[in-house]
Amino acid sequence: MIGWLGNAYLWVKAFHVIFVVFWMAGLFLFPRYLIHHQEALGTPEAAAWAKREALLKRMILTPSMLIVWALGLALSANIGLFDGQPGIGWLHAKLLLVVLLSGYHGWAVGYARKLARGEAPIATRTLRFLNEVPALALVVIVILAEVKPF
Repeated sequence: MIGWLGNAYLWVKAFHVIFVVFWMAGLFLFPRYLIHHQEALGTPEAAAWAKREALLKRMILTPSMLIVWALGLALSANIGLFDGQPGIGWLHAKLLLVVLLSGYHGWAVGYARKLARGEAPIATRTLRFLNEVPALALVVIVILAEVKPF
């Protein structure tokens, strides 16, 4: 299946990058919403944060993640991920990080549901620390995709 995208490869790659930017923008913003929501628990403002979170999730986060996965898997198949192509250890590492980042996305959505129920099981300070996870993951993912160190 190597090279099956043909001349469409660069277009698929361009749209993959575009939707990665959208997804990452959402992942940078969503945890900040969670922090503000948690700090507003017990006030009328908490409901407004829950609505903002739901809108961001529905309009940007989830659709972008799904498109990133679809286009990313197409690009991966194009370079031989499913054919046992040698020399793509960087891609395996990148995919592992994207799986973990998708898990983070799911955790954040689940935490928003807890906040909507009035539960706040994580300290705000810890939540602020967790806010940095997408940025750190993005740095490593970009290095893997561009440098291809192994």
